[in-house]
Amino acid sequence: MAKSLHTEEWRQFLQRLIDARVAAGVSQIELGQRLGRTQSFISKVERGERSLDVLEFCQWARALSIRPADLL
Repeated sequence: MAKSLHTEEWRQFLQRLIDARVAAGVSQIELGQRLGRTQSFISKVERGERSLDVLEFCQWARALSIRPADLL
């Protein structure tokens, strides 16, 4: 099994995270503030340099007022 961070599916997942943030009109800085993280953290996730665990993913979605299941 290939590492998930290097698959087309992972790239598509990251694009969904970016698209959801942009559609919500939220900058990386603002999302970081909502999550208690830095803009750098948000950028690293969106570039695929850092992965999210399931709880972080749920927090990310909720910070954008999206149900996690809808973001998947």
